[in-house]
Amino acid sequence: MTAITERRSLASKPSRSDSVFKTVTFTAGATTVGIMLAVGLFLSLRAGDALSVAGPSFLIEQEWSPETRVFGIGAILFGTFTIAIIAMAVAIPLALGTALLISEVVGGQLRGFLVSLVDLMAAVPSVVYGLWGLFFLQANVIPVSAWISTYFSWIPIFRVSDASGDVLTEASAFTSSAFIAGIVVGLMVVPTQTSIMREAFSQAPVGEREAALALGSTRWGMIRTVVLPFGRGGIIGGTMLGLGRALGETIAVYMIISPIFTINWEVLKTGTNSVSALIALRYGEASEFGLSALMAAGLVLFIITLIVNFTASLIVARSRSGAETS
Repeated sequence: MTAITERRSLASKPSRSDSVFKTVTFTAGATTVGIMLAVGLFLSLRAGDALSVAGPSFLIEQEWSPETRVFGIGAILFGTFTIAIIAMAVAIPLALGTALLISEVVGGQLRGFLVSLVDLMAAVPSVVYGLWGLFFLQANVIPVSAWISTYFSWIPIFRVSDASGDVLTEASAFTSSAFIAGIVVGLMVVPTQTSIMREAFSQAPVGEREAALALGSTRWGMIRTVVLPFGRGGIIGGTMLGLGRALGETIAVYMIISPIFTINWEVLKTGTNSVSALIALRYGEASEFGLSALMAAGLVLFIITLIVNFTASLIVARSRSGAETS
């Protein structure tokens, strides 16, 4: 008589803790997406009146006068990107060097201390950076700006001149500039970029590191041929995340700049603007239509930062998975 054996199912039944974890994480993700969509919808609805009046010229018009129905963010967008580009020029070398120092040079307790110090810098409020930039950094950067303008004025962006084209040399011509605001914002985004880059560098395969050293490579040679290529996605992702932060920085920029509504190609000269600073400056005194115009400016900034951050997230995700190793 042959015994009948029952087939055993290979399907596993999720435990209660797994089900709870899946539900919580799904709810958190859906809530985040829902909030983002709600913010975008709110800005779109509130900006509708202004956009219907301004039309496509909203993106290129320099004057900001909603009361006369002549307004746009051409000059404001230019100032926003100018500050962000200067910030990236300052932040990328500092973040890259700090990340390599932490992940490849120092070790032990010193590494833990530096990691904590960088993370602590990310927690410093924007207003503190703004006060520091306004009352300390600006006075020390003005001589540097004057020196750059003196010896590199043949480059148009480093020239500081008045309306008639005469070169300006007095200190007041270099205050509250895009250059100073960019330096402050750059120092603000360094911790974020450093954390992303350091994480990418730390994932470089140990075997490839040891192989490079065993073949006679110096430490810098190993970093150049192994660590940097493997961490390329982290470098790009950290840079773009920092760029998204720089584009939307408000308080520090608002405290430093002298707002103008014309495109200023001379980055060392007094006067610039940004979308976030414009909203902070005009929100309290704006009429109903003026608020709609400010919401339209906020909508444009929201879309730009959303694109930058989503792109950065994709790049960082590929870097973490090890997809980019060359």
